Amino acid sequence: MIVGETPPERSPEAALAVERAALRVLTWNVQHASAARGLRQAAWLAERPDADVIALTEVAGGASGDSLAQSLSAHGYRVHLPVSGGRDYRVLLATRVGELQVMPLNVAHLPHRAAGAIISHPAGWRLGLVGLYVPSRGPRTRRNLDKRAFQDATSALLSRLPTVFSNDLPVVVAGDLNVLEPGHQPHHSVFGKWEYDFYRNFASAGYTDLYRMHQPERAEHSWFGRSGAGYRFDHLFCTTGRPLTASGCRYIHDARTDGLSDHSALSADLIWVAPTT
Repeated sequence: MIVGETPPERSPEAALAVERAALRVLTWNVQHASAARGLRQAAWLAERPDADVIALTEVAGGASGDSLAQSLSAHGYRVHLPVSGGRDYRVLLATRVGELQVMPLNVAHLPHRAAGAIISHPAGWRLGLVGLYVPSRGPRTRRNLDKRAFQDATSALLSRLPTVFSNDLPVVVAGDLNVLEPGHQPHHSVFGKWEYDFYRNFASAGYTDLYRMHQPERAEHSWFGRSGAGYRFDHLFCTTGRPLTASGCRYIHDARTDGLSDHSALSADLIWVAPTT
C-alpha cells in the first residue's frame, strides 16, 4: 500500500505480509518548557504507546532544553538536539525503537530549527525523519523576515531530501509549521498566499498530509489564540509512493488541556508493506 492511494483488496496470505503499526511517530510543540515542566513532558512521552519516535519543536535554546533531552535519554530514548548558538528555539528528534543516525540537512537559515535523522527499526526497516519548527510572524521590527527566509530554505530542502536520505527511503516530515492549510476552518485573514503556498509545497514535493489522509473533512485544531480561535499548526507528512502508509493519525489534546504545553500533540501509526514473495 502506498501513501495516498486506495488500498487494494488483499488475500489472507497477503495481509500477513503487513506489519500493523510497526512504528508510532509523534510530534509536539513543547512551548519552551522549563526544566521542571520538561521533566513532566518526558515522563508523559515515556508512558505513551504512540511515541516510539518523536519530533519536538520549540525546545528551549538554553539549559532547560538540554535538560529535556537528558530526561528523555533517562527514559530510554536516543536523542538528537542541535545547538542553537543562542537563545533561539530548537527541534529535538528521538527514538526508543532501534537506532538514530543524525543526517545533516544544511538548511540555509536558522538550521537548528530543522533536524534530520535515519531511524533504523530492529525488523530491518529504515525511516528518514525531519523535524521542522517554522518561526512565527515575529515582532513588528522583523515581521515575517525570519518566517519567509526559513520557509524558503525549507522548500529548497524538500527538493533535496531524496539525495539526503536516498530515493528509496520513506521520509516523514513532522513539526509546527506555523501556517495553515488552504481552506482552514475558521479562516484567519492574517495569513497570506505565500504562507498557504508553503503548505502546498509539501504536496508538490511528493508528501502526503497524514492527518488529512484519515480526516479529509474534520476541522480540528492544535493551538488556540487569545480569542479562543483554533489553528491547525502541527503536521505530519510522509513521502507518497513509498512502501509505507499510516493506519491512523490523531491529535492528542490532553497534552494541551492538562497544561503540559499550549499545543496538542499529533501521532501517526506507520505501517511498512513487506514483500509477499
